[in-house]
Formats: sequence, C-alpha cells, structure tokens
Amino acid sequence: MDRELSSNTIKANKRKRLSQISAAIAVIAVAIFGFRSLITPSISRDEIRTAVVEKGQVLATLTATGVVVPEKEQVITSPIQARIEQVVRSSGEQVQPGDQILLLDRSFTQLAYDKLKDEQQLNQHKSVQMRLQLQKTLNSLESQLEIKHMNVRSLQARLDDEKYLLKIGGGTQEQVKQAELNLKIAQQEFSQLERDIASELALLKADEQELSYTLAMQGRSIEELKRKMEQAEVRAGSKGVVTWVKNEIGNSVNAGDVIARLADLSSFKVKASIADTYAEQLQVGNQASLRVNNTNLNGTIAAIEPTVTNGTITFYVVLPHEAHKLLRPNLRVDVQVITATKPNTLRVKNGPYFRSASGNQVFILREDEVVRVPATIGVSNTDFVELENGVNVGDEVVISSMKEHEHLKRMTLKK
Repeated sequence: MDRELSSNTIKANKRKRLSQISAAIAVIAVAIFGFRSLITPSISRDEIRTAVVEKGQVLATLTATGVVVPEKEQVITSPIQARIEQVVRSSGEQVQPGDQILLLDRSFTQLAYDKLKDEQQLNQHKSVQMRLQLQKTLNSLESQLEIKHMNVRSLQARLDDEKYLLKIGGGTQEQVKQAELNLKIAQQEFSQLERDIASELALLKADEQELSYTLAMQGRSIEELKRKMEQAEVRAGSKGVVTWVKNEIGNSVNAGDVIARLADLSSFKVKASIADTYAEQLQVGNQASLRVNNTNLNGTIAAIEPTVTNGTITFYVVLPHEAHKLLRPNLRVDVQVITATKPNTLRVKNGPYFRSASGNQVFILREDEVVRVPATIGVSNTDFVELENGVNVGDEVVISSMKEHEHLKRMTLKK
C-alpha cells in the first residue's frame, strides 16, 4: 500500500525538478545563441581600417607620372661629320658662355674647305681671262666697225660723184646703180657688225653674271664650312650645367647628331604622361599638384602635346617656385591634375575599399556591428573621397577592402 511522502521528500523532489528545468532552459539559451552566431557573420576589429567622416575640401584629380626636366635646355648637335677628338667638360660641370665642351676632328672638313677655296680662286682667274679675251674680240670688232664706217662714207661719196657725172652727161645710169648697190652692201655689213658687237657685249654680261653666281655660292659654302670648323670647337652658348655629353673619344658622329646637352638648373618644369582616355579632361591652365619626397608643390599645365604616343598623352607642368631645393633633373614625381574642386563637403580618407567597391555603398560601424548603408561616392583624390549622402559627420567608415563581404548587409564586430 502506498505511504504518504514526507514534506522533506516533497521539497527535495520539487528542488530537483526546478534544477532540471533551469538546466534545460540554459541548454536551450546556449543553443539559440550558438545558432544565432552561426547564421550572423562576424568580422574582427583588427581586420579592418576605418576613418571618421568629416567636412572639408575634396579635389577631383587625375593621377599621372612625371619627370623633372630643366625649363631651359640647350641641345648641341654636331655641325659636321667628324670624330670626337677631346672631351673638355664632363657631365655635371658648370660652364659659362664660350666655354669649350668638346673638340671634334676637323681634318675632313678642312680638306673640303681648301678645295672650295682653290675652286674659287680658279673661277676668279677664269673671270679675268674671260674679260681679257672678250676685250680682245671687242677691240678687233671695233676696228672692223671703223673700217666699215669709212668704207660706207667712201661709197657714199662715190655714189654722189656718179650722180653728178650722170647729171652733166659724163656718166651712165648703170654706174649710178652699181654705186648704190655697193653702198647698200657696205651699210648692211656695217649694221651686222654693230649687231655682232652688241651680241658679244650681252654674252659677256651673261657669262659674268653666271660666274658671279658661282663665285657667290662658293663664297657662301666657304663661309659655311669656316663656321662649321669654328663650331667643331663645341662651345656653350649660355650659362648652365652640362647634363650630358657624348664622351666616347674616337667615335664618329654625323652632322646633326646630339653630342651634348646644356641646362639652366635655376628653373624646372615637369614632363608628365597620362593615358589618352583622360585626354578630354586635360586642359591648358589646369592646376596640378606634384608630390616630391612627401612634399606637395603646386603647378599649372602650360602645354599639351597634340599627338598620342603608345596610348599616352604628354603634357608639361610649370612651377611658380621653379628653383625648389627638392627638384633635380630626371627626378620622377607623382602628378595629380586637378579637374574639379568640392569645398566644404562630406569626406573620408581614401583607402583600398574605394578602389575595389562596386556600387554606391559603404560600411559603417554601429556599436558592435558593421552595417552596409547606401551612400553616393563622389569625386576623389589620393587623400580623400567625397561621400555625397548616406553618412553623417562623425560616422566611422570602413576604408580597408571589403570585397569578400560587400554582399552582406551587416556583420558582428568581434573585439
């Protein structure tokens, strides 16, 4: 038969049931929390970099590569085909106007110069001979012309006599006609001789003009060779520094080959290049920022080359402080061409996220979560990115790459 349980036993059983129920509740809570952690993604705070949204200026820029070059550079070319005989100034040496840099062998040009001089003297002698010969011919023709003139006068007198004799009956008509014929022949010969003399004079003038042209051309060629021989003593045309010189003694150079470069290192400009896809955004007068050893220098685009070479466009940036102590020839610099300015706008520091993000969205930190929010990404440069909406001043935005998580709306932030 059943016996009634004692009050102590009843209390013990009640405590046991309560313990079992509490344990079951705890197990259920742990299971729920563990399942929630399994279905909610998380990310460690150490895996991300963040920046705080602030208000300020953002400059829209295009990134280009540049090299510092002297603003004024003199390129010296070889005036003649010659051999390098001596290098007087080396790269890096300062020169003054008239200082010799190179000496070229002038022997070949000297031979050509001497040959031209001889030919000129020969033509000058030929000119004298031609004048003497023509003078001799003219003297002979003039003597013949005088004789013909006297003959004409004699025949004219003979004709007058025959006409007088015919008038007084002492002559005949045939004698008068013969005298007239002889006079006409003599007059014709006289006129022909005058024309011959005129032709000889015209021929002399033409020959003299031709010879004078030849002598003038030879004179210019001689002067040019003389000047080239003087230029073979390659000298600086202005004050500067020798930035490059062809120093292979004994090597031959052709006329027009570059043999030295001379630069004025008191002023510089930057020769920059950028992909031709940005051609429409480049304009003369655009402001540009140059970064040299963590120092920013401001400049202006002064010229843009019209041709595209290997898919790139070349342009030149001039600097207001040309003689900046950080600038050196051939120094490579980063160039940021400013295409637009956004003053007093929401901005955040630039980072890898904005180079790989797809669509207008950002991730911000909210307490213990990383939340994706829509935001319009505006203009940018290497330092800042504009956020036109979707965030507020003070929001902490993820700027490290989120490419693997960009499809998620929120993540738990693990400390």
